[in-house]
Amino acid sequence: YGIIRISPMLNPVSMKLYYPFILLAMWGIIMTSSICLRQTDLKSLIAYSSVSHMGLVIAAALIQTPWSLAGSMALMVAHGLTSSVLFCLANTNYERTHSRTMLLARGLQLILPLMTTWWLLASLMNMALPPTINLAGELLIIVSMFNWSPTTIIMTGTGTLLTALYSLHVFLTTQRNKLSTNTSNIHPSQTREHLLMMLHLLPMLLLLMKPGLIMGPFT
Repeated sequence: YGIIRISPMLNPVSMKLYYPFILLAMWGIIMTSSICLRQTDLKSLIAYSSVSHMGLVIAAALIQTPWSLAGSMALMVAHGLTSSVLFCLANTNYERTHSRTMLLARGLQLILPLMTTWWLLASLMNMALPPTINLAGELLIIVSMFNWSPTTIIMTGTGTLLTALYSLHVFLTTQRNKLSTNTSNIHPSQTREHLLMMLHLLPMLLLLMKPGLIMGPFT
């Protein structure tokens, strides 16, 4: 958000100075997404996922077209909620299994079926499934990047593919595998936990109804 506010003040002298930072942000998307694919620590994976999404935001904010600014603003808000709910879900796993390793917290669908629903929704939002606000932000960014330089579609497309891969990897590893031996004696999910997830996802649904609240100033 600071980049969005400060960048117009530095124009037009600094426009060419942005090119290395845009390239670095695009390369960072692929690198951090690749790191996510080999992570075993659940919280580290979610943290690297946030870094990957912020690469898109930084690249879009530096281009400074109306579409890219609207997309970066939408993705910042959307991923802020998505990342937060993923960390909350990871913490609920940790409180029960006392481990952040995904293989030791597998097969939880059998014990906590409703929590699996929250995991599924959070994973789908993380990979920008329609009609979430994440998709609107990513599409605006990818289209504006393509208009700025067509070759960027290779990096953004690869980043989107890797995001889908590690999001599915997290969901399948933690929920669908064979139940681990150390998870046989865990307490059920609580109402406050479901309320917490609901209060994360409800703003996302409301923003679907009126996306102009966050994208309006730039479009």
